[in-house]
Amino acid sequence: MLLLLTARIIRTAMRPCKPDGRKPRSDQPNRPHRPGGRPGKRPAHGGPRGEKGPERANRKDFRPGPAAGDARKAAERPGWQPGGTRPAGKGAPHPERREDRRDHDRPRDTSREQSGRERTGRERAHKPDLPVWLYGHHACLAALRNPDRSFRRLLLTRETREELQDELPGNPQPEIVDRQRLESLLPPGAVHQGIALLADPLEDGGIESLREELPGDFPGVRDIVLLLDHVTDPRNVGAILRSAAAFGARAVVVTDRHAPEATGALAKAASGALEVVPLIRVTNLARALDQLAEYGYWRVGLEMETDRTLAEAVHDIRRTALVLGAEDEGLRRLTREKCDFLAKLPMTGAVESLNVSAAAAVALYECVRGTGNQ
Repeated sequence: MLLLLTARIIRTAMRPCKPDGRKPRSDQPNRPHRPGGRPGKRPAHGGPRGEKGPERANRKDFRPGPAAGDARKAAERPGWQPGGTRPAGKGAPHPERREDRRDHDRPRDTSREQSGRERTGRERAHKPDLPVWLYGHHACLAALRNPDRSFRRLLLTRETREELQDELPGNPQPEIVDRQRLESLLPPGAVHQGIALLADPLEDGGIESLREELPGDFPGVRDIVLLLDHVTDPRNVGAILRSAAAFGARAVVVTDRHAPEATGALAKAASGALEVVPLIRVTNLARALDQLAEYGYWRVGLEMETDRTLAEAVHDIRRTALVLGAEDEGLRRLTREKCDFLAKLPMTGAVESLNVSAAAAVALYECVRGTGNQ
């Protein structure tokens, strides 16, 4: 038994093996042996081992080696240059597949951009805005009576509902809320007096609405338009609207960018005048002054550094465009140059200037004094 075991060990040790100790492929079951060369080694050209030179090159299934394949593909590539130069535009799509890429090399549609650039300032100024909350008795009741207003919601406290029940219209139906709920919807510090109205902003007709003169039913009445040059305080603009309504001004014109929106604070200061006097927005005040001059308006700028009083400047003028600047800066240079006259208010000199809303009220009185406006 010992001799038999020893002989088996010796026979196994003498069997040829691979360096890793495994059996050769020829001894493994179900794996055919490839003729020619070392067993198990696949030829690089894809054909049976043992073919060389012309025999291998004439085969139909002959595949060139890596170097020859790279050269052939490079020669077939568009834009290839000898020496291995890559075509310009690294990563560019193949020309045969470019039409499959949607929007590739398609002309850019700039119609919307051009239409936006070609819009006039009036069109941009009349872009619909979001609804605003109006608050206060006078502002809300005047808006509710205005047929040009569109309403969303009407909120009232119970006490205000009992106080104003005879003045409220049937539409919209009021919602009864507590004071805390009402204050949460309004800006901090808003004096709402227990009423708030969510309404869409009013649309104005632009400077073009001032082209036609006042009807003949108003002989002797001066046609007055107020223009505000960079007056940014909503309370000042609201107070000017209130004075404009009191003295029969036709409209108040402000710039689109450097003027407050028609928010609740402005409407509260206007005390209902926002529903009576159009608030017209323009992109360029100098261009608006040129248009008013074409319509027959005389442009009068309010300025302290001049010898002519406002009453003297407008004495024989029927259509007057009264221009007021901000308190700290006054009229800007271009606005001043567009005016036909510069005039001042008669003052004693005890104070340097008036608030712009107070100056507007005095200037409007000077313009209508002695005419049919009063």
